[in-house]
Amino acid sequence: MKKFLALFAVLALAGCATAEKTYLNTGEQGLTIDCSGEANSWATCYEKADASCAGTGYRIVGTDGTPQAKESDKTLGVDVGNFTSRSVLVVCK
Repeated sequence: MKKFLALFAVLALAGCATAEKTYLNTGEQGLTIDCSGEANSWATCYEKADASCAGTGYRIVGTDGTPQAKESDKTLGVDVGNFTSRSVLVVCK
């Protein structure tokens, strides 16, 4: 059981950004990029957007995410135990 718990913890922290095609209400095709988890950041989202748009650039349509914890709520400077969700919706140029 301890091995599974350790494996789960590693997988949860070592997430990667994923991009999924979607359509906006206007009919434009966009990408929903999910870069949730403690191992990622907003920069990871934007790097994935740039790579997914093949370097042509992108326009940010919207963002969604968990607010960053206050320093006083962190343990040894780390936000322990809270899952950080973040995603960005972009349209490639």
